[in-house]
Amino acid sequence: MTDFPPPGPTEALERGTELTPRFDAAGLIAAVATHAETGEVLMLAWMNAEALRRTLDTGEAHYFSRSRGTLWKKGETSGQVQRVVEARIDCDQDAVWLKVLPQGDGGACHVGFRSCFYRAIEDGRLVERP
Repeated sequence: MTDFPPPGPTEALERGTELTPRFDAAGLIAAVATHAETGEVLMLAWMNAEALRRTLDTGEAHYFSRSRGTLWKKGETSGQVQRVVEARIDCDQDAVWLKVLPQGDGGACHVGFRSCFYRAIEDGRLVERP
């Protein structure tokens, strides 16, 4: 089942105990994954209702690829499965935070880095900071 109840009034969103994610017009919600042990930001991705449901049901991160228009399980081909230690949702239920333990080589980025945020912006230029 991928359906979640529709979001209720503000008080219910902010203080209630029912998960009622607010997906955007495209049916997506932002998801940030951090390393459960170090707190390092690993990646930002998108989830549709099915990806969120599968993540919660399996304990492994699933996302929705906007470029391919399809659901994907993180690490299915790379081995970089993300085992979810904790899932949180923000105050107005329109963003997800996953605390994960990366499997495989411990990376998260398809370019080969541990984190997708491997570059710093300095004087308008990008500098690698692995």
